[in-house]
Amino acid sequence: MLDSVPDPRVKYPPMPADNTPSLTIGRLAKAAGVGVETVRYYEQRGILPQPPRDEGVRRYPSDFVNRIRFVKRAQTLGFTLDEISELLKLEDGAQRHSIRAIARQRLTEIEAKVADLQRMRSTLKRVLAECEQKGTSVRCPIIATIAEDERN
Repeated sequence: MLDSVPDPRVKYPPMPADNTPSLTIGRLAKAAGVGVETVRYYEQRGILPQPPRDEGVRRYPSDFVNRIRFVKRAQTLGFTLDEISELLKLEDGAQRHSIRAIARQRLTEIEAKVADLQRMRSTLKRVLAECEQKGTSVRCPIIATIAEDERN
């Protein structure tokens, strides 16, 4: 397990005052729609600051729910946990060029995947049409195309 010493580079939100709602790890996980293991994993990765224990129980600020939701949303957009961690470190907006660089890199990767998918779509449409037009006495163009790609 990773050491629980706070990372000085991470901006820790202020802990709630006694009258501000705070959550146990179970309630935090439930409110954010994740499992307790996910919260612990995010703490280990430095994505979620680990609050100190109060009478043996960690109390999480309620705004951690939004932080976890941000992480999950960013993951659905294709960002890695390392990239999300960087985004969270930059969240004050002071280094927008860094945020743009991360987003630009993600966009480049997505565009490459889209281009690959379009090529795959085009090839599959072509060989499917060929397969439908040729009789059973000729080798299936789908199998032939896949076998051909293996040799190249």
